[in-house]
Parts: sequence; C-alpha cells; structure tokens
Amino acid sequence: MRIRAGRRTVEVGNAGKVFFPDGGITKGELVEYYARIAPRMVPLVRDRPLAMKRYPNGTLGKSFFQKDASAHFPPWIRTAEVPKRGGSNDQVLANDGATLVYLAGQGMIEPHVFPSRVDRLRFPDRLIFDMDPPDGFELARRGAGVTREVLEELGLVSFLMTTGSRGLHVVVPLKREDDFDSVGDFSRRVAEVVVSRDPGRFTIEARKIERRGRMLVDFWRNAYAQHAIAPYGVRARPGAPVATPIGWDELDDRALRADRYTIRDVEAKLDRDGDPWKGMTRRARSLEVPKRRLARLEGNG
Repeated sequence: MRIRAGRRTVEVGNAGKVFFPDGGITKGELVEYYARIAPRMVPLVRDRPLAMKRYPNGTLGKSFFQKDASAHFPPWIRTAEVPKRGGSNDQVLANDGATLVYLAGQGMIEPHVFPSRVDRLRFPDRLIFDMDPPDGFELARRGAGVTREVLEELGLVSFLMTTGSRGLHVVVPLKREDDFDSVGDFSRRVAEVVVSRDPGRFTIEARKIERRGRMLVDFWRNAYAQHAIAPYGVRARPGAPVATPIGWDELDDRALRADRYTIRDVEAKLDRDGDPWKGMTRRARSLEVPKRRLARLEGNG
C-alpha cells in the first residue's frame, strides 16, 4: 500500500492486517486516517518530542512505548536529542504528515507528545490537567468545568479535549517564561484549589487506594519529560477513538463521552463544527499575574 502524504509517498506493509478487531479496522485504515488528519494535527504536535505507543500486531497483541527513533527509520524523519538522567533520547518529531503515516505503518497507534518544544525543552507552552474518573464520565465533566472556572479567575484561557480513553484534558496555552519546576508547582496549587471546591468528588491523591471513589485531578503531566496523548491521536481501544479537541459548549452535551469520536467520524465533526482550538497560541499568557491571583485564592480558601 502506498500513501501520499504531502510531498512524500510512503510504502506501508501489511495494510490489510486488522488492528482493531471489534470494528474490523485495519492498519491501512489507521494509516489513511493519519494522512487525512495531518493538516490539523501537525501544527499541534510540531517540534514536540514524541513517545510512540506501538502495537505491531494490533490492539490485541503486545504493545510497548518507544522514545528513541529506530535505526531503520528513513533519514527524512526529523529527530531531536532530548536530555535525560544519565544520557539522552533521540526522539522523533512528527513535523509532517509523512512522518505520522510512516510511524502508523510501523504499528504506532498512540502518539504522545511533550508539553514543550525542542527549542526550549524545559519551558512548557502548555499546562495540562487530566480529569481521570474512576468510572463513568460525569465526574470528568464536572471536574473540567470547575477547573475552567478556577483558571478563568486566574486570568487564563483554557481549551478542552476528550482523551479518547476515560476522561478529559483541560489545556492552557502559556508563554514560555517559566520552567517545568515553576509550572509544575503552579499546576499542583491550581489542582488543590479545584479539589477544595468539591472535596467529596475530587482529589489529587496519587494512590488509587486513597481516592475512595473520587476523581483524580491529575497535574503530574506538567513536568519535564512527561508526555500526554497528542490532539487527534488514536487510542488503542475498541472502535479506534480519537483524542478530540472540542468546544466548551460541548461539555453539557449528554452524548459526550471520552471516546465519543473515532477515526471514522471525527473529520465529519470537524467539518461540521470547525476547529475549537483555532487561535490557541494567540491566547498564551504569562503566569506572573495568575500566580498572584492564585495566592489570593489560596488565602481565601
């Protein structure tokens, strides 16, 4: 199977292999999805180190996370050296549709990306809160709404995304002024304020045994070398659901679920509703003023 993606044509082997048995979705269908969604997806993942969750034999087979680019990857795939404790990783940058297509052909279903870009790796331009409910979806819906309210009180604009798995991501664009230590501390304090507004339903307790049915407001992705599922990335779950940016007006839609949109219908949703993250980078803010406002919120708590 040959797939045209931008200026390149990528050869994909075993395109007929079924990757999602429940829906009969093949590797070829997965690859074609990434080729089509690339114009929307690439601007949101460009220059962000990629961690690939690969399923060479589909979702029922063994999977593994891969950070280092393989030696056999073609030379036109861009990579970046990402320092880590004791060395570095040579990680892929999904900077064009051909790269996404090639990686999907290598069994990558789930692309996960840094909240920072390679030119300033230790200065994130995204703040992420993961609404991770123990079951159901209503807690995620409520948690996202409360998180948005707190962020608005701090003067920050937030954007919403279904994760394609269980919950929702609330994403805040940032100016690249604070390093991960500072942003991580800020995100923890914001999460604590969110929890304080409904402590019977929310928690920041990392240990599941201590949550007692409450939903985790997960702020730990705001740290160096952490990854989150990429916008429009596919999840290795029944039906091939997609992590989908959505508008805040969709939060009250009773049909909304974390896995509401799939590779077979997300493009129709985008054609109908438009891009809910349009202009996101222009809404990036400094944390200087929000930090002062957060201190006042904490004091009033």
